[in-house]
Amino acid sequence: MAEAHAKQHDYHLVNPSPWPVVGAVSGLALAVGFIIFMNFDRNFLLFVPGFAGVFYAMYVWWRDVVNEAHTGFHTPVVQLHLRYGMMLFIASEVMFFVAWFWAFFDASLNPASIGIDPVTGDVIGQIARNAFTEGVWPPAGTEVFDPWHLPLINTVILLTSGTTVTWAHHSLLHNNRRGLIWGLALTIALGAAFTGIQVFEYANAAFSYGGGIYGTTFFMATGFHGAHVLIGTIFLIVCFFRARAGHFTPQQHFGFEAAAWYWHFVDVVWLFLFTFVYVWGGWNAVYH
Repeated sequence: MAEAHAKQHDYHLVNPSPWPVVGAVSGLALAVGFIIFMNFDRNFLLFVPGFAGVFYAMYVWWRDVVNEAHTGFHTPVVQLHLRYGMMLFIASEVMFFVAWFWAFFDASLNPASIGIDPVTGDVIGQIARNAFTEGVWPPAGTEVFDPWHLPLINTVILLTSGTTVTWAHHSLLHNNRRGLIWGLALTIALGAAFTGIQVFEYANAAFSYGGGIYGTTFFMATGFHGAHVLIGTIFLIVCFFRARAGHFTPQQHFGFEAAAWYWHFVDVVWLFLFTFVYVWGGWNAVYH
């Protein structure tokens, strides 16, 4: 009878779990808390319960996934499909950033465009873009960041971090645990340095998020990238402690591989941001 019910396939059918429901409810509570905070009551406690619930759901859910891997449920077929899932997730992130680049290029390539009422066809002077940009990009009077100062330093930091995470991956494949741990430690340190420099840069910006279309597009694009760097750094910190605990082997290390892919994605997005937002987008402008 036991043989009749033995698994005859390479797939893993997960057991019933409460974490999707906990995560969904916590995510809703977090969103509602943020909405109330931004529109009605500036009380940070409003979104603490939702944030705590999301964090808890993430921790216990991924803990179960790690336990499944250690139990032997992550067969080569399951690992392959996990990789497919990570590829699709990164593809969705690419499209997320396409939206912000689209907004930036729409504003920068058409700084003198005029708002048109879609019903009457009349010019809507109150929302005419030309009134905010004076027909030039960056908008007249905007002091932008010098791309060859802090942004260039951050570019070097991220490119170096891509090298160190590749070193960690190479060490893992050759069963060099010391190289894996040191590569992860250096990547984490470089990610933290990038975040620190970006915080300093934001604190000394000569423009604000609500100061016009340049500030809005700049902070949305670079700010979301900064959030991804922070998330990627946390991802790598988890991998660092898992590596110290001996969780990864040359044959089975999807958790680390996913973190490395995510980090390389963050690197590539920054290269586009540096090239187009900082260098090209600030051409002939006054540097702050």
